[in-house]
Amino acid sequence: MTSLIVFVIIIALVFEFVNGFQDTANAIATSVYTRALTMGAAIVLAAVMNFIGALASERVAKTITSGLVGVPIEEYVILAALIGAIFWTLFTWWFGIPVSCSHSLIGGLIGAAIVYELSAGAILWSGVILKVVIPIITSPLLGFFAGFGIIKLINHICKSLAYGRVNSMFLRLQIISAAFMAFSHGNNDAQKTMGIITLTLVSGGVLPLDAGVPIWVKIMCAATMAAGTAAGGRRIIKTIGGGVTKLMPPGGFSAQTAAAGVIELMTWFGAPVSTTHTITSAVMGVGSAKRLSAVKWGKAKDIVSAWIITLPICMAIGGFACWIIGFVM
Repeated sequence: MTSLIVFVIIIALVFEFVNGFQDTANAIATSVYTRALTMGAAIVLAAVMNFIGALASERVAKTITSGLVGVPIEEYVILAALIGAIFWTLFTWWFGIPVSCSHSLIGGLIGAAIVYELSAGAILWSGVILKVVIPIITSPLLGFFAGFGIIKLINHICKSLAYGRVNSMFLRLQIISAAFMAFSHGNNDAQKTMGIITLTLVSGGVLPLDAGVPIWVKIMCAATMAAGTAAGGRRIIKTIGGGVTKLMPPGGFSAQTAAAGVIELMTWFGAPVSTTHTITSAVMGVGSAKRLSAVKWGKAKDIVSAWIITLPICMAIGGFACWIIGFVM
């Protein structure tokens, strides 16, 4: 294994760590905001379930490894993709904007591969459309309507119960939904870095093209994401937990359950979706079920704008990084 491969793996793990603390909020924001869990307890729960989820499957990892780029690439191209993703993720995290680490990484990989080959033909556009573009659109929509539908169902079932009893019951149930959300985050998001590391090993001739994800890569990525999760994501928690709409325990449970269900569905199809997009849309759906004015649509507009520009910006940063690194090398 060359020093460049080792360096790329280290940077990939840095991305995984950043992903962990950036996306911690996706799993625990609503639980913390509704006071179902303390910040410390929520972070520990998220870290443990992230680790377990990361070991659950590898369908998304296979999409990253062989479903997006159709030509052999060198290790420095993957390094450029990671640089683009890490830069954009940290930049948006600093301002408390919940963007997708997944789409940051994919955008960086696409941009770097295009610059490397000097051709858009390097990209498997059918795979990008089916596994990235369509899920970008459908997963937030599904999250919105699932959140809307679940809270409506809960309100109907619990309409004869006392308000305080309902809140007390869903405070406890929200611990389960938070665990489910953290598991789904690990099951989808951790696999992107697994796929990147596997792609690096394949490009460096360490693994054959059709190799699965080595178990040591799975464990390493799972542990790194869990460590990043433990570092916390308080800036994003504030935005998702209370910046979009005011949530009570039934709403927090609904948003987390809806988002986790959608993410698990997309993971089954091998689609590297955004946990951020899905949970934020589910929160919007829950708020809309109460009344449209309950959602802070100005804040929601800012979040959606950041979603839209993430892929092209990271393509540009990844491409530029690839050009610079290639020139130096």
